[in-house]
Amino acid sequence: MADRTRAHVFVSGTVQDVYYRANTRDTAREKGVDGWVKNLEDGRVEAVFEGPEDVVESMIEWCHTGSPAAEVGDVEVEYEPPQGVDGFEIRY
Repeated sequence: MADRTRAHVFVSGTVQDVYYRANTRDTAREKGVDGWVKNLEDGRVEAVFEGPEDVVESMIEWCHTGSPAAEVGDVEVEYEPPQGVDGFEIRY
C-alpha cells in the first residue's frame, strides 16, 4: 500500500439531490479509485478516495465541479493512511 494515497473529502454547497453521489461513484469507478461516498445530515457530501496519488488528486479536483446540477461551495480534504479499501460504493 506504499503507492496508495487516501483522501477523506467533505463537499459543501448544493450537493444533495443532484446525483452527486452517483456521479462520484461512476467517476471513481472509471478512474479505478477505491472508496465510498455518502450524504451527511448537514447537507454536505462525505467521500473517501483511495488509490494512486495522481488518480486520487484527480478525483479531488473533480469534486470541485461534481455532477452537472451541483453547485459546489467548498471542498475540504484530509489525508489519512491508506486502509486497503476495495471497490467504490455509495453508503447510506
